[in-house]
Amino acid sequence: MVCKKCLENPAITLPNSNISLCKSCFFKYFERKVFKTIKDYKLIEQGEHIGVACSGGKDSTSVLYLIKKFSEKRKNITITALAVDEGIKGYRDTSLESLKKFCDKEKIPLHILSYKESFGKDLDSIVKKFPRPCSICGVFRRYLLNKGSKNLGFTKLATGHNLDDEAQSIMMNQFRSNMKVSARLGPITGIVKNKNFIPRIKPLYFLMEKEVAAYAFLKGFIDKYSECPHTNTSYRGNVRDFLYDFEAKFPGTKHNIVLSFLEILPLLKKNQEYKGSLNECEACGEPCSQKICQACTYVETVVKKI
Repeated sequence: MVCKKCLENPAITLPNSNISLCKSCFFKYFERKVFKTIKDYKLIEQGEHIGVACSGGKDSTSVLYLIKKFSEKRKNITITALAVDEGIKGYRDTSLESLKKFCDKEKIPLHILSYKESFGKDLDSIVKKFPRPCSICGVFRRYLLNKGSKNLGFTKLATGHNLDDEAQSIMMNQFRSNMKVSARLGPITGIVKNKNFIPRIKPLYFLMEKEVAAYAFLKGFIDKYSECPHTNTSYRGNVRDFLYDFEAKFPGTKHNIVLSFLEILPLLKKNQEYKGSLNECEACGEPCSQKICQACTYVETVVKKI
């Protein structure tokens, strides 16, 4: 068997198809798909300062590299990497070291915010007393990414969310009957514009996790795959495993979940009941739907009691 596009030996068989591509052709396929998503959904425009939420893992490193490559042929686009150190020994400290080396090599500015400096405790300390680390971690991480994005002057924040991630989010919201949250999904997030909330963009939206992993490995961005040690305890982790099993039996399932969702997304975004309103937290000033944001609530009810 040879590459479908040329006569080289194949490096990967694309998910949900019998198409095999060599390394060079796979890179072209992958990058064209990312750049098409950016253009079709107007994720990045002239004069923008794009922040990239980075962890040092396969997804965020790939999107950081590709946004830099995309911007090199365009004027007035600034790129900055923004990382969050949750404080997970043996996991996040290792990935951040890889990220620092990558940013140095690519000459990309990097800013790192930490749970310990921002909230008083790292996640390793919190998890000893709090049984649901993923719920508090997600709140703190989103809080710092938005606050950091505003302080650094980002017009948008790019994340490494891929097609698998989006399919998981869609199904989680279905299982929880939470269509209001689903209305905020898509290649560019949000329903209403607010100066206090920096829009998130997802250039890897139409690429499966296996494709992203292959791209990162073949490019030499990472040499091993690692995931957060708390993933298997989360609700998302269970939905992820369910979709993996279903995808193995019925290839194309995750793709179809996302494509069918995009058909109804415009209707969800038009629903006035889902738009709600963004207030400013009375404690910290960050955007929230209540008087006090969830991050400040967790600090008072969990962190300060540890």
